[in-house]
Amino acid sequence: MGVLPVPAEVRAILLDIEGTTTPIAFVQETLFPYIKANVKEYLRAHWEEEECQRDVGLLRKQAQEDSSLDGAVPIPFESGSGEEEQERVIQAVVDNVHWQMSLDRKTTALKQLQGHMWRAAYATGHVKGEVFEDVVPAIRKWREAGMKVYIYSSGSVEAQKLLFGYSTEGDILELFDGHFDTKIGPKVESESYRRIAASIGCATNNILFLTDVPREANAAEEADTHVAVVIRPGNAGLTDDEKSYYSLISSFTELFLPSSA
Repeated sequence: MGVLPVPAEVRAILLDIEGTTTPIAFVQETLFPYIKANVKEYLRAHWEEEECQRDVGLLRKQAQEDSSLDGAVPIPFESGSGEEEQERVIQAVVDNVHWQMSLDRKTTALKQLQGHMWRAAYATGHVKGEVFEDVVPAIRKWREAGMKVYIYSSGSVEAQKLLFGYSTEGDILELFDGHFDTKIGPKVESESYRRIAASIGCATNNILFLTDVPREANAAEEADTHVAVVIRPGNAGLTDDEKSYYSLISSFTELFLPSSA
């Protein structure tokens, strides 16, 4: 793939996480299985806490919106007191979370609970965020060249900050100028990239977006954002048309910044 020159008008680099800064295997084989294996225990331990009840409330509201979907799992209100009633509702939440995750849903309600569970896991050392070895040195170089660096992921901002705050490279949050999640809009919709540009105070063509997902790259391109598709071990394969159409990199070190020459 060689060297990819970054267009001179680019002032900010926007990074996806899964498959871009971080191995897909970490998300699929560590983070998500942790949620599935521990959600019931987490709910039992934190059920009486206000934060947990807010999370359950959001999930219940989402479940009501999903009621017409095949296989949707409703979450009842507690109709009484006692451990048996509480356990019934907790099991419904667990079943709903497992159902959403089986469909790879990215609802705000699900992401919020996951973020709070991961916070506990990172803080206790049960989980450390993985990043590819080229990521930190490359971002430091970009920043030295005057580039701003942002994250845009379907995972919540809180989950993003946990991954980079408790990473295998230590706390690397200082490397990022800001974080965006799907609250600003879906990654496959061009309007999301316009909102991000407005939020950071630049034009869309002042941004270079790095992602492993062609649909996201296409949406960013429609908003006049520069894009490059990242090829990493474990990422989904690209079609021949995608390979010939998109600028491709396999390492952040392949980006050449004219301002750093």
